[in-house]
Amino acid sequence: MYSDIVQELQGVHEVSKRLGAAVSIFGSARVTTASPEFELARQVAHKLAIRGYAVISGGGPGIMRAALEGARAGGSPAVGFNIKLPFEPLDVEQQDISLTFEHFFTRKFAFCRCSDAFVVMPGGMGTLDELFEILTLMQTGKLESRPVALVGSDFWYGLLQWLRAHPVSSGLICADEVDSIGICNSADDVVSFLAERLGG
Repeated sequence: MYSDIVQELQGVHEVSKRLGAAVSIFGSARVTTASPEFELARQVAHKLAIRGYAVISGGGPGIMRAALEGARAGGSPAVGFNIKLPFEPLDVEQQDISLTFEHFFTRKFAFCRCSDAFVVMPGGMGTLDELFEILTLMQTGKLESRPVALVGSDFWYGLLQWLRAHPVSSGLICADEVDSIGICNSADDVVSFLAERLGG
């Protein structure tokens, strides 16, 4: 196990040296290619790629595949940080740069190490895990502050309201930790938010 971890971290280091500015896109593997979310993720990745960002995704189906397709269509590197799962076959055909992980924690480290910003599409447990890992690392100073854009106000509104109504109002987290999160409903919204935060 330890040798696997070392090899995975070495791979992350090598990829980070190859990438310039990059944005990670998270979201559900269960989204179909016919869904509006798939097309929106593809548009987001395409617009980011045109502006010179490499696009990183989890390398799987659904939102992850849409992000890679959009990146390649926009002429920017499509980066896949894959995870070995018994129920999700690896698919690297859309990936210009590819790493495959045995461990979720090294994979999440890779996203943090290589990304200048994070775009979070609708998703389930894995997407929420990635989102809150990033927010926690920034809150605790283990990751320097980076833009986080949630895409789909209808999907994310309830979560943000709960955070404000309970953890924030109870003094368990600071209001600005929630208020700093961007809420976007289109690819243009995402690009504008990231340009404002990153200065691009």
